[in-house]
Amino acid sequence: MDGAGGRKPQGGRRARSAAPRGRGAGGSPSGTATPRAPRRVGSTARRRPSAAQSLLAGPAASGGEELPAPRSKAAAARVPAARRRTALPDGAASAPGAVLRSPSVAGAPRFREVVSRLALGREDVSEASGLVNRVVSHLTQALHGNGGSFRSINRQGSGSYYEHVKISQPNEFDIMLILVIERLQLDECDDTGAYYYLTFKRNPKERYLFKFLDEEGKISALKMLQELREVIKQEVRNIRDVEVTVQRRKAGSPAITLQIKNPPAADISVDIILTLEVKQSWPPSTRDGFKIESWLGRKVKRTYRKYPTYLVAKQNKEEKVLRGNTWRLSFSHMEKALLNDHGSSKTCCEADGLKCCRKSCLKLLKYLLEQLKMKYPKKLEKFCSYHVKTAFLHSCVIWPNDTDWQLGDLGYCFQKCLGYFLDCLQKSQLPHFFIPKYNLLSPEDKASNNFLSRQINSELNNGFPIFQERF
Repeated sequence: MDGAGGRKPQGGRRARSAAPRGRGAGGSPSGTATPRAPRRVGSTARRRPSAAQSLLAGPAASGGEELPAPRSKAAAARVPAARRRTALPDGAASAPGAVLRSPSVAGAPRFREVVSRLALGREDVSEASGLVNRVVSHLTQALHGNGGSFRSINRQGSGSYYEHVKISQPNEFDIMLILVIERLQLDECDDTGAYYYLTFKRNPKERYLFKFLDEEGKISALKMLQELREVIKQEVRNIRDVEVTVQRRKAGSPAITLQIKNPPAADISVDIILTLEVKQSWPPSTRDGFKIESWLGRKVKRTYRKYPTYLVAKQNKEEKVLRGNTWRLSFSHMEKALLNDHGSSKTCCEADGLKCCRKSCLKLLKYLLEQLKMKYPKKLEKFCSYHVKTAFLHSCVIWPNDTDWQLGDLGYCFQKCLGYFLDCLQKSQLPHFFIPKYNLLSPEDKASNNFLSRQINSELNNGFPIFQERF
């Protein structure tokens, strides 16, 4: 679920080492000042620290010295803004403790080295993206020209490659094939607020889609996906200059996966995701989510919430009878927009602006999970990069200022994101960034959550040896 780019603070300003509590470092992308972040109610002095808090306050994982706690008000004032606590989004796990490893310890340069080694080679990217564009362009032109149900479909890149946070190899791409529908009735099919039944409202313009209705008048995701798969399978045979195959359908997956041969490099996997774009407001289940006011500003939030609603053909496994007629909300387009314009100031990470370490932190989180999944594939099969991406987005809200993510603080910033994710694992509670009542870490999977937590703690305590295993 993809896109990237970024903004940076005003070029003429000098980054401050500390910012007033709750204030942004610069203007929001709309040009307005970042509003004051709400303060926590009540003292936290007597609360027992969580496991993640205790761990992160312990000896430095990378061999550097522990950052001592300030002993006076004057010393406290010198603690960088990145170490100050900010109000949490509703439903989110508590933020990790304020005392972490110093960003200047010996481990910080090594984190930058890991990130640099995860960077994609330009020639590899150019070759891989060129192949993908040729194949997808061929398919979309064929869909437009055959006069069928998908003749008005549009394509849009999503996922990590298009967010510019893809790591290791440019061998996986997500492409949304978007079908625009003017008006639909959305009915929640469970209490998560993420899955819906779709029916046409009166006098729809898209009567040619009536053949995809089931016996109850609901739009069948299964029927639409099956027909699109058959059309793609037939058209792939007409691609002469690239060797492409359609992979077997994965149970419950909303994607049609293509495999493109790219010798001598690794094969390229392309997930084609059927997506409905509905020209209406986001559903009520999103009302209390997407809390970016202190990070990007209220005007930016209002602008983003005017974006259309996206739904993908995803089976809700909680249904007693699986009929293939459920659709899940998708915010891939919004996640790409957030990672493209991720700074609280307009120029964050632009050519003439200051650089932040937000995307580097996300790459490290993704890489850590990827390496652990390779090591323990069965025990960690329920986890995917979307879990750490969601934790990262919550971290951007908890620490909203650009001064919280200074480039030289990479080691510290990565570990505070990791601390937040550890708290989520410990509590089996990771709210969806846009749908807060939708928990991505089911308490039923507590054993898996605890296992991943133990592995991360082990890496943290031992200086992340897993980052060096493939180097």
